[in-house]
Amino acid sequence: MAKVEITLNVDVRERTGKGGSREIRRQGKVPGILYGGDRGPVPIAMDRKQVLMALKSGKFLAHTVTLEHKGEKQLVFTQDIQFHPVTDEPEHLDLFRVEKGQQIRVNVPAHFVGEGVSPGIKRGGTLNIVRHEIELLCPADAIPEELVFDVSALEIGDSIKISAIALPPNTHPTITDRDFTIATIAGRKAKDDVEEKVEATAEAAAGAAPAAGAAPAAGAAPAAGAKAGAAKK
Repeated sequence: MAKVEITLNVDVRERTGKGGSREIRRQGKVPGILYGGDRGPVPIAMDRKQVLMALKSGKFLAHTVTLEHKGEKQLVFTQDIQFHPVTDEPEHLDLFRVEKGQQIRVNVPAHFVGEGVSPGIKRGGTLNIVRHEIELLCPADAIPEELVFDVSALEIGDSIKISAIALPPNTHPTITDRDFTIATIAGRKAKDDVEEKVEATAEAAAGAAPAAGAAPAAGAAPAAGAKAGAAKK
């Protein structure tokens, strides 16, 4: 998948506070704050249409964005977005400065291939996704778009773990103490075997009861009947 690059043109805001933010929004822009690194926080404003296009790309969150101001470029990470409670449009952005190669923590989506040829799925199993996203530590300028896991060889009861995929250089999971599970192929085979054994036992008990001859002791018959009835349901 081709990496989507997002660049936003920004202006430095002169006015801050609620009044300044409202004025910026009336101009068709989205107010924000740029902070982090060696420099102090800077109030900024971005074109609303550019921000909306970035959001629709699906790559604005959990990805780095390039800000451009008077020819100067700055790599940033979207820290927070505030949305209007009624219109659901962006109201304010918090952007964090990062540098190329800087390690950042990010959630990367997990995608799966090979479901159509998986022998376990063909036999009636289902893909049980344990983690839809994997939290990684990776360079700010080399965030993976996705992690692709191949389940084409999995049988019912098999699982696929994080070690099944080769991560990019200088990238590793934030969980380092175990080889954690990403997905499994779940099936009904074990459950069906148990249910068959229960039904067979109940049928055998029901068939043996008439052959006992003598009437059971008082109080025993109702209990036996209750057990047989429950097993047949």
